[in-house]
Amino acid sequence: MTAVVPPPAATPRGKSNAAPHRGLTVPTGLAGLSLDAMASVSYGPEAIVLVLAAASAAGLGATLPVTLAIVALLAVLIASYRQVIAAFPNGGGAYAVAKRHLGHRTSLVAAASLIVDYVLNVAVSIAAGVAALTSAFPALYDYRVAICLLVLAGITALNLRGITESARAFMLPTVVFVGGVAVVIVGGLLRSEPASVTVGDPAVTDMHTLGILLLLKAFSSGCAALTGVEAIANAVPSFAEPRVRRAQRAEVVLGVLLGTMLIGLAVLIEKFSLRPVEGVTVLSQLTEAALGHGFGYYVVQFATVVLLALAANTSYGGLPTLTRILADDNCLPHRFAVSSPRQVYRYGVLALGVSAGVLLVGAGGMMNVLVPLFAIGVFVGFTIAQAGMVKHWWLARSEGWRMRIALNGFGALLTCVAAVITTAMKFTEGAWLIVLVLPALVFAMLRVNAAYHRIGDRRAAGVIPAQPQACGTAIVVPVSEVSELSREALSTAMSMGSEVVAVHVCLPGESARAFIKAWEAWHPDVRLVLLEDSDATVGGPVARYVRENFAGRRKVVVIAEVDPPGGWDRVLPSHRSDELERELRRNADTVICHLRVQVA
Repeated sequence: MTAVVPPPAATPRGKSNAAPHRGLTVPTGLAGLSLDAMASVSYGPEAIVLVLAAASAAGLGATLPVTLAIVALLAVLIASYRQVIAAFPNGGGAYAVAKRHLGHRTSLVAAASLIVDYVLNVAVSIAAGVAALTSAFPALYDYRVAICLLVLAGITALNLRGITESARAFMLPTVVFVGGVAVVIVGGLLRSEPASVTVGDPAVTDMHTLGILLLLKAFSSGCAALTGVEAIANAVPSFAEPRVRRAQRAEVVLGVLLGTMLIGLAVLIEKFSLRPVEGVTVLSQLTEAALGHGFGYYVVQFATVVLLALAANTSYGGLPTLTRILADDNCLPHRFAVSSPRQVYRYGVLALGVSAGVLLVGAGGMMNVLVPLFAIGVFVGFTIAQAGMVKHWWLARSEGWRMRIALNGFGALLTCVAAVITTAMKFTEGAWLIVLVLPALVFAMLRVNAAYHRIGDRRAAGVIPAQPQACGTAIVVPVSEVSELSREALSTAMSMGSEVVAVHVCLPGESARAFIKAWEAWHPDVRLVLLEDSDATVGGPVARYVRENFAGRRKVVVIAEVDPPGGWDRVLPSHRSDELERELRRNADTVICHLRVQVA
């Protein structure tokens, strides 16, 4: 998962740069930017076990070798992203690297992979958190979908209100979780036999022999544990000085912690010969085996739930910022760049919440259904970032550039192979959805970008236009009755210009004769045009009249409506004005003027 963090504000003139920058340190950087990476140990090892269990004891005996291969890939990625941090001190990431070095389309592929990762991070984290909860309280298992949606709604609502957590607030649950996993590993290694065992189905037979395909499938599933290693490289500007050095140290510490936890848990899985048990996570089984089913067990489970909830929350800081950047680049609708008074990009937040909700419902709240989808987008982003860095070093030719090209090139090759393996191994298990979604997102962003280019050409922005000139304007006022509301509308229209026309649509069941009589008695000195109702609407006849009778001229339509005081009163008006505006918007050169008359 990737976090997008804007660069810090420039230092004001007259201020000393020697003052300490109040940014992230290595511990707070880990807590604030690596929650999804840390939390991945709750579902990464389980994804490996679920695959290898098909070969029974022989398969589970390969848990450690598969984990070591994943940790080796993790080491390559950590080394590569240390170079990204040095090369992009203002914030890197796949999108930024690709935009500079690989072209517009490739950068959109990177952006699409990030969008997919953000959505999946929310869905997987919430599902994994609920899985940890239902492991501790099995009675809740049948309600997992409802619990997932409830947690998702709560996180989305909090983010819509602009409630954000600081990195310091994330430190405690992070420390408790990492400390708890460390205690589980040490406690498990010191035991000769498990303290407590969760009994599963003993009738497990060999369905597959342990072959290369099964190992590749287990490797591709376990690679979900590598999510989040790019986040620190994207957030270099948020670190305290010296930013690059602190970010690089945080990246290394993340790699060491994540690798150690993965290897430790893999050793315990083989030692205790754990098998998948429906409704109980592998981490829950390991905790129970190492610490028993007492206080320590519940501390680790609750810490897992909290950390996974916070890991899901990181996407709410990342995706809306990414969609804002894409909107500024004319690749998404500009409304994604509009913030609320609480400085929240609400359209990005809502899009993330709805998309994650669809995934959770579709997967039935099952973590292991969603995890296979996770790694594909991650590796696409990894590959693009590393390939972009190869071109960066080739162009820079700085000291040691050959070694750096070799490292990033090797990383790009490994992640590309991992992406292909993951897609092939998981295609029938849902990976086809990601294969379809990624190009669909790229296509949609290209269409949006092309549309904005057409709009830009029509606006002729950046070109000095001709001098504005006044032209004849027709002012049309739809009136439904002779009333104070009609007087306000006509008074406003007469203040705007001299040619004012009142139009009245004769709807079925209304007496046109009665309206004409009332109009003549009022005698407002404004020309009245009666329109025949042809489609049981007001908007259609008025829009056609304006279009057909004032071609080539500027048109202003004044729409007067009652503005209720609030509350339930707002449902009382007929809202004919909405219908009228919708039809008039189809007319070019028509200005729609809303006049709201307040009612006390």
